[in-house]
Amino acid sequence: MKASTQPKTYSLHLEELPAVRDFSAMYFYMRSHSQDGAFVQLLDQLIGISDKLLAQWLNVTPKTYRSYRSNPNLILKDAIKEHIALLLSLYKHGIAVFGQKESFEKWLTTANPILEGEAPEGFLDTITGIQFIDNRLTAMEYGENA
Repeated sequence: MKASTQPKTYSLHLEELPAVRDFSAMYFYMRSHSQDGAFVQLLDQLIGISDKLLAQWLNVTPKTYRSYRSNPNLILKDAIKEHIALLLSLYKHGIAVFGQKESFEKWLTTANPILEGEAPEGFLDTITGIQFIDNRLTAMEYGENA
């Protein structure tokens, strides 16, 4: 039997992702989606940030991140899969707050006095950092400064 050379297609959509703050829903969501390549594919399609920065957020090398993209049979470590799912959920929230991806990414990459002069992107290499930035987005929804 000849192996298929067609790229895999995945059925993972941003709208389906639970909120960063909904730990239980996120856990069961990740457990129910076994096609790890779908997470990487959606991340790659959605995020306009460089591979180098994405790799930094995921605590892998850019070469490793690129290999994730090109592997049709990708199986991620649970911690990497969780990190990607939370980044996607953060993006979903950020786009809802800012109205468009480009505005959210500009905010992510701009030094912020509320964050002691750091850009929010500097916090995204840990789960706690993602949760912290998500909390900042929620605060902005309720009228706090960016």
